[in-house]
Amino acid sequence: MLSPAERKAEAERRAALDRSAVGRFASTLDFPLDDFQIAGCEAVEAGQGVLVAAPTGAGKTVVGEFAVQRALDTGRKAFYTTPIKALSNQKYHDLVRRHGAGRVGLLTGDVSVHGEAPVVVMTTEVLRNMLYAGSTTLSGLGYVVMDEVHYLADRFRGAVWEEVIIHLPEDVQVVSLSATVSNAEEFGDWLREVRGNTAVIVSEHRPVPLWQHMMVGRSMYDLFADGVTPASMNEGRISPELLHAVRNAEQRDRFDTGGYPGGRGRGGRGGQGGRGGRDRRAPRGPGGGAGGRGFARGSRPGGGATRAEVVTELDRDGLLPAIVFVFSRMGCEAAVGQLLGDGIRLVTDAEGERNRRLVEERIGSLADEDLSVLGYWDFVEGLTRGFAAHHAGMLPLFREIVEELFTAGRIQVVFATETLALGINMPARTVVLEKLVKFNGESHADVTPAEYTQLTGRAGRRGIDVEGHALVLWSRGLDPVAVAGLASTRTYPLRSSFRPTYNMAVNLVGQVGRDVAREILETSFAQFQADRSVVGLASAIRKNEEALAGYAEAMECRLGDFRSYAALRHQLAQLEKEGAKQRSASRRAEAAVSLGALRVGDVIRIPAGRRAGYAVVVTSDKGYAGQPASPTVVTEDRQLRRLTLVDVPVPVEALATVKVPAHFNPKSPKSRRDIATSLRIAVPHDPPPKRRAQEAAGGADHRIEELRRQLKAHPCHQCPEREQHARWSERWWRLTRETVALQRRMEGRTGSVAKTFDRICALLADLGYLSPDGTAVTPLGRDLRRLYTEKDLLTAECLRREVWKRLDAPSLAACVSALVHEPRSGEVDPAPRMPTDEVREAVDRMYRLWSELEDHERSAGLVPTGAPDGGMAWMVHRWASGQRLDAVLRGQDMAAGDFVRRCKQIVDLLDQVADAASDATVRRTARRAVDLVLRGVVAADRLD
Repeated sequence: MLSPAERKAEAERRAALDRSAVGRFASTLDFPLDDFQIAGCEAVEAGQGVLVAAPTGAGKTVVGEFAVQRALDTGRKAFYTTPIKALSNQKYHDLVRRHGAGRVGLLTGDVSVHGEAPVVVMTTEVLRNMLYAGSTTLSGLGYVVMDEVHYLADRFRGAVWEEVIIHLPEDVQVVSLSATVSNAEEFGDWLREVRGNTAVIVSEHRPVPLWQHMMVGRSMYDLFADGVTPASMNEGRISPELLHAVRNAEQRDRFDTGGYPGGRGRGGRGGQGGRGGRDRRAPRGPGGGAGGRGFARGSRPGGGATRAEVVTELDRDGLLPAIVFVFSRMGCEAAVGQLLGDGIRLVTDAEGERNRRLVEERIGSLADEDLSVLGYWDFVEGLTRGFAAHHAGMLPLFREIVEELFTAGRIQVVFATETLALGINMPARTVVLEKLVKFNGESHADVTPAEYTQLTGRAGRRGIDVEGHALVLWSRGLDPVAVAGLASTRTYPLRSSFRPTYNMAVNLVGQVGRDVAREILETSFAQFQADRSVVGLASAIRKNEEALAGYAEAMECRLGDFRSYAALRHQLAQLEKEGAKQRSASRRAEAAVSLGALRVGDVIRIPAGRRAGYAVVVTSDKGYAGQPASPTVVTEDRQLRRLTLVDVPVPVEALATVKVPAHFNPKSPKSRRDIATSLRIAVPHDPPPKRRAQEAAGGADHRIEELRRQLKAHPCHQCPEREQHARWSERWWRLTRETVALQRRMEGRTGSVAKTFDRICALLADLGYLSPDGTAVTPLGRDLRRLYTEKDLLTAECLRREVWKRLDAPSLAACVSALVHEPRSGEVDPAPRMPTDEVREAVDRMYRLWSELEDHERSAGLVPTGAPDGGMAWMVHRWASGQRLDAVLRGQDMAAGDFVRRCKQIVDLLDQVADAASDATVRRTARRAVDLVLRGVVAADRLD
């Protein structure tokens, strides 16, 4: 209870707040501001930059919206930046509703609406490009809101955030909004260093408490024991009822009896505060049962509930709306089909018809013949019943409709991949995770604590729900302790992904000169973190050096120099221990070299493992820095495989050769069958001769004998305290190795960003994009300044070598697709289908240019540019030639939404090509290609 003096002080503080700009802003809202929101807004009003780190759903965007209001009140501009177009679109609509369409614009690369408005929402890449181009739109800019700024950890696009923060004019206030990260103070320190006065405001409080549950079989249990609240999860114990249910389930699963434990009431849902009531309006009664109520209907194999049963139970308990994370596009679509098949309806008939009418209005621009290809009928039927899928493979327009209806409460369940968690504001009462393993683009990996928090953070709608719920579906092998670890971890460090690019280098050199550019890059968050780690390394090195001095004193010997004696012992031990290891490493190195030497058509014998047997090489591979060669082969059983040193731990050599057709298509079963037949004919009938080992064992043995002789002749060998000295010397050697490793790490981190920049500038000077001394931008470099694609230098080289000069517009679009397309599986098709000979020739030239560029990059010690991929050239050419969507996608392994998204990226790059090309013909062709690609479904979701 406050004292009279404290009450007076609080009243005076509130009165002052009401008179301030923050108070006037707060009075326009329909909810009271939290302390962290007030602190953030007051920092903005005071002219400070601000970093606000708070959980998902806490309302940190209020601080960004206050900055927008300040801009309007003071006659300055505000830019509101987001990492993805979907979030930009959503924020644009939010601000239009608050300030009116005349005062708010939108720029997302493919959409431009009122770009000179006082408030403009944009993707971060657009702002970065403006800064490098010196756009007049920057005039009068007072505030930049960087929503989801923790996205700078993204390894593909995160560097853009740092570029913007570094290059914004000093008088612009930056409002950074981040999810909760454990090193917010470190990030804030960097912001102060590069932006000046910056307030750091951290809140770990969730306005809506989040309860954690698991569903075992057909019963739901609390994850934590009674008495554990969301605030005390990190010190809570697992629910004994849940552990008992899991043990029973595992035992029954082992015996395959098909049953699961049932019982009375809802298992473990009571807990402190009584979480028995599922409706947010229900009073919180005491306690909860220890068992679990089973579903009335059948279940999946193994006793788990079907998706329809899970949804039905959530509906029965008042836990909808819900987001169900499936982590698979096909799984999301299958879930919708399963609910349709089971006749599930989650909204009234009248609400369903409202949804249907909205969809029909929004898809008016789509051709009727495209609807089936887009999966329209299941999509609209699901929406009329109150559920839908949401994933990157859907048409963007469909995703926007789902987001709009779910946010408005007009559908109750969304089956989503993790892409939904990236910033889009779609909160729910409950979040369900079907599993805790997801594909990260390269392999299947466990969900991290940060990802778990990001996903479950959607649960609990502020101002609507009293509490949110996270539900994990148990499956065999899933340990509740591991789930509890994910739910209770609170350490999510933000790590920079910044690295200089070719485009960045020419823009910086062109704007500020080489020396200043280098200094600017040394102010990046990446270098800031590296420098801070260097401080720690230097401290560790100093401590080690002090300890080494003590060890050296302890091993002193009165008979001679024990350090030299210890060196002999150390060398001898290393030679004896590493003899076998060296032989093994030598064989592995020989194996790596042999893989790189293989050519297309070579027949080899895979020596061991699951892929043992004969195979023919269909794509050669030389490997690159840090990565061994990995050729692609077709095996005797017609399987397409990429070989690694796991498959070939010993050297291989060509035993025969077969002719691989120039247009061999590895995706075609017939092509693989034909090549496998040729392989079986060509393989030798006698087993391959064993390769003789070429090892220098004799030389090593001679060296060992010589060291033993020197050891016995050393004076210290006769010392009675020799072994005691030796123990200290072993410690000295071990700590010396550790210290040398620390010194190398420190040397590698000092100035690491600037060193990379120097290598890039040297390469650009060699290629003619910078002057020979690397201090000035050449005409070629001016073209490169306009290319912001990931393969910027390769694109510039294609323009320079006139690879596209004689192509028509559809062919140019097809070729540009090779700079954008990345197969989801990560496997490059070595012989993609090409629409014309001209496109094939151009793509071949692009590939040769890439190979030359890769050699340059490797020599310069740079990360190689990714190879072009013509996997969608045929589709893009047909689309740009006016073909229907069903004809374009027929027989192709690409979802309509992926095709549309890639086409938008192609349009963006074609626009850049049109700006950068010095040849007038290429410029005209690129603009014509933009018009041809940007039609139908590709243009359907562009804002009017």
